[in-house]
Amino acid sequence: MSSISRSPSSFLRLLPKAELHLHLEGAIEPATLLELRQRHGDRVTQSEIDSLYRYEDFQGFLLSFKNITEHLRTAEDYELITYRLMQRLKQENVLHAEVYVSVGVCLWRQQDFAAIFEGLDRGRARGARDFGISLVWIFDAVRQFGPEAAQKVFELAVRYHDREVVAIGIGGDEQKAPPELFRDAYLWSGDHGMRLTAHAGENGPPESVWGALNLRAERIGHALTAFHDPDLVEELAQRQIPVEICLTSNQRTGLCPNLNDHPAKSYFDHGVMITLNSDDPAMFGTTLAREYQIAQQFFAFTDEHLRELARNSFEASFLPAEKKLEFLNLFDAAAAR
Repeated sequence: MSSISRSPSSFLRLLPKAELHLHLEGAIEPATLLELRQRHGDRVTQSEIDSLYRYEDFQGFLLSFKNITEHLRTAEDYELITYRLMQRLKQENVLHAEVYVSVGVCLWRQQDFAAIFEGLDRGRARGARDFGISLVWIFDAVRQFGPEAAQKVFELAVRYHDREVVAIGIGGDEQKAPPELFRDAYLWSGDHGMRLTAHAGENGPPESVWGALNLRAERIGHALTAFHDPDLVEELAQRQIPVEICLTSNQRTGLCPNLNDHPAKSYFDHGVMITLNSDDPAMFGTTLAREYQIAQQFFAFTDEHLRELARNSFEASFLPAEKKLEFLNLFDAAAAR
């Protein structure tokens, strides 16, 4: 990654963008985590905090993510990290974000989720007021916990549907829990008005992406391994299923150690509707503008290509049609300047 210049260009920073694959807990900056732990009365150093963000591979990353979430204890913690996230999104000119919350982890820890959600909602409302950013929630289940645990997550999503919870998803280790296990839970969620997305083809084979499509997933997170199956790439392109590409994430977790081997440009050239995303930006040391910069410098995406990807991010959102049109009109006006 040494070939990436120090900071993204003003064009990339000012380009209006939406982000569709972004984990709230993975966006907690080390300085914010230190602040939270000090609030809790923990005696901890910055170096101890920094060690939580170190990992060697995908399994190590999942463990780091788990260890960071252990320090989220109160509704006020969730309010703060939501507000800080929206503050950073403003700096990136992100107009709309669809943010995963690891509700499955909250339930596994037997936390008071009703209180946590109030904190999330307060942070979102403050951020919307102060930064003018649209943010909605995706409730994420941990696939390793199994379909019954996922069903409980999805039931909460339905309960809070009228409070900016728009979708459900599954993340984690695909090899331990293939999508087929969640067929009934996804069917139930779709029938109850939730939009459907899934991590697939991240550390699992192309069959995992096929499985996600069989769940009626409307967007696919990562789809890194889909390129091994030309029929699958053709299916994604023909149906215009949006794929949430996370370049730095795939490189840092060791799933695609050499970015030159990443299929992002190949997908684009084959007509797949891709979007760029930061995934867990604090854990990967990235920003959304930097993901655009990497796409430009590694894969020779032109400015016009990147405008197309940014427009895709609004097109692929789970916004209502009228709100989506509003953002697209804003984007087209800004891009025409």
